[in-house]
Amino acid sequence: MKLINYDDFAKVEFRVGEIKEAKVVEESKKLIRMVVDFGKELGERIVFSGIRKWYQPEDLINKKTVFVVNLPPKKIMEEESQAMIFGAENGDDMSILLLDNDLKNGSKVF
Repeated sequence: MKLINYDDFAKVEFRVGEIKEAKVVEESKKLIRMVVDFGKELGERIVFSGIRKWYQPEDLINKKTVFVVNLPPKKIMEEESQAMIFGAENGDDMSILLLDNDLKNGSKVF
């Protein structure tokens, strides 16, 4: 484990996002392309994630989870991925973190 100070952690912006669309990226064995609604302030963003081993696109539609939204966009498959999904991994198993309350899209996570 690498320790960071609070000031570094405070720079990371976590937000609630609702996955509105999801599809397999045919050119990749790992990627799913999602359209995520982050509410009025941030709008919809394209997010690519290497979670295809654990999830089918149809399992993600309308799910709300946590994303890191202040990373620089990364070009993937001729588009920009504009956030990173937040999840947990334990060896061969992985889970995105689903909310237990229906918070507004774009809500800040702390």
